Amino acid sequence: MFRAAGPLLFDPYDYSFHDDPYPLYARLRDEAPLYYSDPGRFWVLSRHADVQATLRDDVTFSNRMGVSLDASAWNPDAHRVMSFLALDGEAQMRLRRLVSAAFTPRRVRELEPQVQRLTDHYLGRTLALSAERGEADWITELAGRLPMDIISEMMGVPDAERDEVRRLADLVVHREAGVPDVPPAGMAAAMELISYFGEMVNARRAQATGDLTSALLQAEIDGDKLADHEIIAFLFLMVVAGNETTTKLLGNALFHLSAHPGQQAAVLAGPAGADLVVAWVEETLRHDSSTQMLARYVTSDVTLHGRTVPAGSKLVVLLGSANRDERVFTSPTVYDIRRDQAERGQILSFGIGRHFCLGANLARLEARVVLSSLVRRVERFDVHLDRALRVHSTSVRGFARLPVTFVPRNG
Repeated sequence: MFRAAGPLLFDPYDYSFHDDPYPLYARLRDEAPLYYSDPGRFWVLSRHADVQATLRDDVTFSNRMGVSLDASAWNPDAHRVMSFLALDGEAQMRLRRLVSAAFTPRRVRELEPQVQRLTDHYLGRTLALSAERGEADWITELAGRLPMDIISEMMGVPDAERDEVRRLADLVVHREAGVPDVPPAGMAAAMELISYFGEMVNARRAQATGDLTSALLQAEIDGDKLADHEIIAFLFLMVVAGNETTTKLLGNALFHLSAHPGQQAAVLAGPAGADLVVAWVEETLRHDSSTQMLARYVTSDVTLHGRTVPAGSKLVVLLGSANRDERVFTSPTVYDIRRDQAERGQILSFGIGRHFCLGANLARLEARVVLSSLVRRVERFDVHLDRALRVHSTSVRGFARLPVTFVPRNG
């Protein structure tokens, strides 16, 4: 594989890096598997084995300062906005157990009819718009709406307020050119969301409903209950992490399949193609993960690849790079929905171990329902990359706008 020459510089805030980070990831794996960013004052791991080992060891590689690269978000109070993502050990297990008592697998499974109903509504509208105008924006019309609607209905956010909640969530993850931190608009949006969820918790405390917010208030294990600020942090995490990553997954899935006509033809080959939807989702998660990187706090000196990371350092693990490591995946730069299932089982897009993403089942459910419905209703689709617009973020990778022309099935 060709490797670009020149200095090896890793800047996760650089807009050109957001366009295509994978050539740089390949150089990091080959030339500097443990890399130090002097401007950012953080270390970087890029190989699958190192990333996997780091995610499994939350004693040496702690979450106590949060998981964000941003300097303003890197602090011991990060759990107040990142919930259990910014906790370790018993504190993390306690909070996750209590949250899981409300956010149960059964609650997720029972969402499928609701996901299907919303999919039918938004997909029908998207296809009609494509027929009328020659194209429709997949993100604006469906991928950016459905995940927010599902999460909002779970939490109890009214219809009229969902667009504003989504706008604020988008601002939280957006990064501005030349600003190596959360921009002022993102900070203001985060504070507004926290205030909004605080009011929602107060309302449910006064009058319980059947939504997730009420269930979180009622969750109890051996007399232990969630504090209000813990519920607010989890709701914030759901909206920002749960909504944004699924939106990007749905956009990335169409983008990459459109670039491979033979694979698209196989997936859209009628009922037989429906069996490939799960593989389509999983290969998209591997090839172009919605979540690209996470930070960890190093609690003791660690020596890797002949260099020592001092205790107290910030360490960044590149999930997007690990998922394309030649040491684990065959032809990792090739998008292949027929990739061996054993290899698909090695993806790290949702993390691993005790910090494995709590919303992974919901994200996969939403993607499966949406893309299966697309297979049933569409004969072909074409993505107009020249007018697509990428999200600029250090934490998520995907599109803010993705114009697509859909050719519906006859009859």
